[in-house]
Amino acid sequence: MTRSTDKIEELIALMARLPGLGPRSARRAVLHLIRKRGLLLTPLADSMKEVAETARECLNCGNVGTSDICEICEDERRANGELCVVEDVADLWAMERAGVFKGRYHVLGGTLSALDGVGPDELRIPQLVNRIQAEQISEVILALNATIDGQTTVHYIADQLEGRVEMTSLAQGVPIGGELDYLDDGTISAAMAARKKL
Repeated sequence: MTRSTDKIEELIALMARLPGLGPRSARRAVLHLIRKRGLLLTPLADSMKEVAETARECLNCGNVGTSDICEICEDERRANGELCVVEDVADLWAMERAGVFKGRYHVLGGTLSALDGVGPDELRIPQLVNRIQAEQISEVILALNATIDGQTTVHYIADQLEGRVEMTSLAQGVPIGGELDYLDDGTISAAMAARKKL
């Protein structure tokens, strides 16, 4: 490659770091963007610049938006005493896409993992405990992925909140090893409707 393609190669390398894209897929995507420069590349670059400057994590729940407190947390209609705990923002968005939950959320930012050195202090578990009292939460729905780490985290949180609040978890519809972000809306809806007490 010549020096004239250095920046293009740099873009391909950056794109290849995205989930679901390898070097070949990234190369195809970049070439497509270049061919559709006016229609795709320039608007994409402008949008990415704006998001880079304005995106932030909600100080209350951990959702991603453009203000310090997200729209879900600001919506008084959603202050119904139900708090749905999810692993990450993609899971929150999957629940919202399914339209089955009308309360508020709490994003942990991951799951407990001894192998990866992720303990309770690396997650937003202390903030969760504080929110239970501050927001008069009556039910905590633990909607974590049905993985070993997800279930370990469910049991840890259940121990921390025992006797403080009613706790439920997603039931049928979520397969072992399944991740919420990859499930269809009907499966998420069935799991939410059939949640069970812990």
